[in-house]
This record gives sequence, C-alpha cells and structure tokens, in this order.
Amino acid sequence: MLEFLSENLATIAVAAVLAAIVILIVVRMVRDRKKGGCSCSSACSCCPNAGSCHANTKPSQNR
Repeated sequence: MLEFLSENLATIAVAAVLAAIVILIVVRMVRDRKKGGCSCSSACSCCPNAGSCHANTKPSQNR
C-alpha cells in the first residue's frame, strides 16, 4: 500500500488540488444563488453580455 502511494503521490496530489478547486467553485455558486445572484445560464438580467447576447432576437408572440 505504501509503495502504491509513493509511486502515485504526484497524481494523488494533483487530483486532490483539482477536487478542492471544484468544491470551492460549487460552494461559491451555492452561496451566490442563496444571496439572490444568478449566472448567465439562468437570467440574462445579471449577465454582463445581456445587451449583446440576444440583440438580434425578438420576444416571441403568442398567436
């Protein structure tokens, strides 16, 4: 078991760092969502590109 850990220590360390980064991103997204924040995927009003993203689209009309 110790031999396996010593041979793969670099891979384990990189995986742990990446997992920590992903966890921190998810935690921040959850906190922002609870505070009323939003991302570009759910509400264009909060998106910094709201004016240019859907500039050529018109609101749909119910016929």
